[in-house]
Amino acid sequence: MRFTLCQTVKIVDMNDEIIHEVLFEHGEVELPVPSIGASVINHPLGLRQFEVVYDKRAGQTKRSKIIDIEIDLLGDGTTVRVFLEPVTLIVGQHDVGMFE
Repeated sequence: MRFTLCQTVKIVDMNDEIIHEVLFEHGEVELPVPSIGASVINHPLGLRQFEVVYDKRAGQTKRSKIIDIEIDLLGDGTTVRVFLEPVTLIVGQHDVGMFE
């Protein structure tokens, strides 16, 4: 079954005031049925000029837990989104620059 992996990202300034909140889509994956509490391993997230991107600079990995599974039966086709635990990125501390 195909799932879309999503993660809420809160972008804050140094005073912990919210600048922006986005839903980052990690992409579609083919998985057996996931369960809440299972872990997903991926690259950590960072910022490039207020855009959420993968931070691949140090070759590190980030483990995130699945907190919700949403099945939308109202659209043209059944859409299943798997939500990972939210993450907060601080402008100035999580900037990845122009690194690819």
